[in-house]
Amino acid sequence: MSEYIVRATAWAHGWELNIPGVGVTQSRNLREAEAMVRDYINLDLGEAEAITCRVSIVPVVAGREIDVAKIKTLQAQAQAAQERAAVAAREVATLLRKAGATGVDIARVLGVSAQRVSQLLKDSGKDSSRA
Repeated sequence: MSEYIVRATAWAHGWELNIPGVGVTQSRNLREAEAMVRDYINLDLGEAEAITCRVSIVPVVAGREIDVAKIKTLQAQAQAAQERAAVAAREVATLLRKAGATGVDIARVLGVSAQRVSQLLKDSGKDSSRA
């Protein structure tokens, strides 16, 4: 499968889309950019290539490429870390509850609200029923 990393450079009337090895086209906005690139590839290389290829749009503003892939990677890492933290918090809340700690005490230990403790304990019960 072919991949096209398209540099989308801002200009007065929208975005100039530089498709390596294929050519240059334009779009009014980034929302339409991928469709415009695929249309151009279709005209130049054929429908099969336009349908099966991967297209990545890299915005270029003031000469600087915006590293969208890096942002998406960081967001995915943050989400994974958040999910791990939630699992750990549920485990600690459950352990503390089994040891006789009150919801207020558990909230204090975890640095969350009592309502969040209630949610963690409720979610913990769901997790154990899945196992």
